[in-house]
Amino acid sequence: MILTTNDVLNIISNISEVIEANKQYLTDLDAAIGDADHGINLDRGFKAVKEKMPQFSDKDIGTILKNVGMVLVSTVGGASGPLYGTFFMRMGNAVSGKSTIDDNEIVAMFEAGLSGIKERGKAQAGDKTMIDAIEPALNELKKSLEDGLKFNEALNIAVNASYNGVEMTKKIAARRGRASYLGDRSIGHQDPGATSAYLMIKTAAEYMDKLQ
Repeated sequence: MILTTNDVLNIISNISEVIEANKQYLTDLDAAIGDADHGINLDRGFKAVKEKMPQFSDKDIGTILKNVGMVLVSTVGGASGPLYGTFFMRMGNAVSGKSTIDDNEIVAMFEAGLSGIKERGKAQAGDKTMIDAIEPALNELKKSLEDGLKFNEALNIAVNASYNGVEMTKKIAARRGRASYLGDRSIGHQDPGATSAYLMIKTAAEYMDKLQ
């Protein structure tokens, strides 16, 4: 798998469209355990990203991702802006100056993004956050590649792991963010952050699958 700057721009554009299509769904999930604004906030951020994308078209992949992160930090309210902003900026740092990235660099980029979210949010898997969708996907992607699977096969397994992570958030109490104020009353509710992370991972994987 080789991703070019154009591929990365296309993936970000696709993510923007998916977030817009799911903004009410994400907001409804957030209404049950949060501020009822997750989808609206993310949609505002990715709309701002899409407006600025023509300015990114001649940049390297690292610069594109860092710019996406900075736009999200400055336009998405609540905790999601800094967390997703950090995710994209850390991914950008991992591939700084590169106009193409391969399998190993995609994994390293993903790993750097997750590390950034964990440091920024002081959260871990099982806290009922976006990490519950991202970490299982990364772990399964790495394991599948180590087992010798093709990249697209590993991606499909990673997407399933991310979905299972979202489902798992229904069974646990929140330990971070506004939902944590509800304690055990948050059990039974799907985490909106994990859901938006899953949607982004699925969208990126679907694009990459078509390149195989």
